[in-house]
Amino acid sequence: MSAATRLGVGVIGAHDWAEKAHLPAYAAHERVHLAAICDVVPERAAAMAARFNIARVYTDHHALLADPAVQAVDVCTPTHTHLPLSLDAIAAGRHVLSEKPLATSAGPAFEAAAAAAARGVRTKLGFTFRYSPAIRQIKRWIDDGTLGTIFHIHGFEQNSQFLDPDYPLRQVSPDAPRDRLIPSSIVGYGSHLVDLMRWLGGEFGSVAASMRNFVPERLVRGMVGRQAIPVEDGTVALVEYANGTQGMLQSSYIAVGNYPGVEIRVYGSKGAAVARLISEFGIAETLHAATADEVEFKPVVLGPEHLPPGADLHTPWPELYYRNLIRHFVDEILDDRPEECTFFDGAKSQEIVDAVVQAHFERRWVDLPATSR
Repeated sequence: MSAATRLGVGVIGAHDWAEKAHLPAYAAHERVHLAAICDVVPERAAAMAARFNIARVYTDHHALLADPAVQAVDVCTPTHTHLPLSLDAIAAGRHVLSEKPLATSAGPAFEAAAAAAARGVRTKLGFTFRYSPAIRQIKRWIDDGTLGTIFHIHGFEQNSQFLDPDYPLRQVSPDAPRDRLIPSSIVGYGSHLVDLMRWLGGEFGSVAASMRNFVPERLVRGMVGRQAIPVEDGTVALVEYANGTQGMLQSSYIAVGNYPGVEIRVYGSKGAAVARLISEFGIAETLHAATADEVEFKPVVLGPEHLPPGADLHTPWPELYYRNLIRHFVDEILDDRPEECTFFDGAKSQEIVDAVVQAHFERRWVDLPATSR
């Protein structure tokens, strides 16, 4: 297949996550031409170009955006750069995939979604876990009525990544004010749960929440020695969906368990399903289901048709899920399919995260959607 019949992709950012997830996913897609890569450290970009057979290397993203071989841009860079880089890509008329969060508040994210729509370009946000085969099967069961009327949706993001106070925390800026609790796990990890729960159950109506710091002193990347810094290590929230479904979510990076630690439980009038996206004993995920007549949960094995080509449940989860995500993004563009998991969805997730934080600090239920936009 010639480069002219494939989607030309330019990747901005050559860090670890690009190497583990983004670049292998593009390289595995037969309809992708990796046209360019950009990083402020030229040696880093050159190493990834050599490994993944990428045509051109840039250190200035404006030069990458001006490259006529680039039709779509992948933003895989530090959080504070996601929004400006994505806006530059939109202005250049390029389709764009950004890592999450697109922005750290909902307003600018909604503005970016509107800018993409006005420019006529496709967007996708890096909500990795939407592209779990188990999660997508549960979505099909909800949509086709297999689970009946949905009563409860419970979402958990829990792993012990930062339980050790001497393992440097990277999610908090050294300049963050310390006079009150600093939202952290709910932003970096809870946003995934919010997206999954909204995708599966519909729009949120109201939220109430409790946030807490459990590790009072810890190492923070960029700082010397343990710091007394009030980082939010865990959040529990209650959800009232607009359609009447009840929800519960927990975000934690100090709960004992393996990464990524995502679990979704859906209970309906006809059945229930539990997806565990937790890398355990060499398996990326498991799926169990029960019915109203046979209430014991049984394992569900998904066949090759549910997995991206060349992958199985032994494939490391970053590559497994990102192969699916990239496949959807590319095929949506080339085949003019309906968009899924767009910048608008990222803005909605951030709006809900903002509401969860507000609910904690104001000690009350907060209604959605926010009235400020």
